[in-house]
Amino acid sequence: MDAKTLFDQTTLECSKLITQRYSTSFTLGIKTLDKKLHLPIYAIYGFVRYADEIVDTFHDKDKKVLLDQFKHDTYEAIDKGISLNPVLHAFQMIVNQYGIDLDLIEAFLKSMEMDLDFKTYNDSRYHEYIYGSAEVVGLMCLKVFCEGNQEMYQSLKEPACKLGSAFQKVNFLRDIKSDYEERGRVYFPGVDFNNFDKSAKQLIEEDIQKDFDEALDGIRRLPESAKMGVKIAYLYYQKLFDKIKRLPPEIITHERVRIPNSRKFSLLLGTYFGMKLGIV
Repeated sequence: MDAKTLFDQTTLECSKLITQRYSTSFTLGIKTLDKKLHLPIYAIYGFVRYADEIVDTFHDKDKKVLLDQFKHDTYEAIDKGISLNPVLHAFQMIVNQYGIDLDLIEAFLKSMEMDLDFKTYNDSRYHEYIYGSAEVVGLMCLKVFCEGNQEMYQSLKEPACKLGSAFQKVNFLRDIKSDYEERGRVYFPGVDFNNFDKSAKQLIEEDIQKDFDEALDGIRRLPESAKMGVKIAYLYYQKLFDKIKRLPPEIITHERVRIPNSRKFSLLLGTYFGMKLGIV
């Protein structure tokens, strides 16, 4: 292995480590993708995870300055094909290799900026935020899954967006307490955290289930190299969503809902054998 290849490989493995540290469920899903897809998807996750950390974690720093610098460094890395920031170097390699559109990256970074500026979201901002924070991440991954097949990519864009939207809305419900108490944010339009009732929760749940239902057809049409990993992520979030639906509003506004690791592993095994047998 020459020095350049070693550098490239090391930066990709840094993104893999970030994924493993931050997301058990995402790591499990990636492991069931074809091996050739592992490092590219780790690179995408590492990029979006660190951008999200800027706006959610470093409360004693000037977040706008940090995010502006991160944005500048991202585009410079993509343009020059190199960065000494391992996360950005890994990401630029995947962007350039798979032809990930810059407007997807711009929309994602815009959603991060929105987290600095907005605490409550109207309908327009809500949809813009979900598109930038979740749907475009799904589209970045879809670019990798399709491996240059533009016709396939175009046919799967809409269900990929619906899946990303469902995941993000479930996250909003799961994290409604911490988003409000730690960051002062309420993402759902027209929702008053202090008066969050059963009817408001039900309307949100109906919207989420519609996204899940519309995403499923796209999962079935994914390349075999990606299908199992995405199906596992779908089932994990559907199980998490089902658990949230069974809980009264006062529970989810007071504690974060989780799926135990043992349940995640059982989902992994069940999906693996079910797909092998053609029953899921």
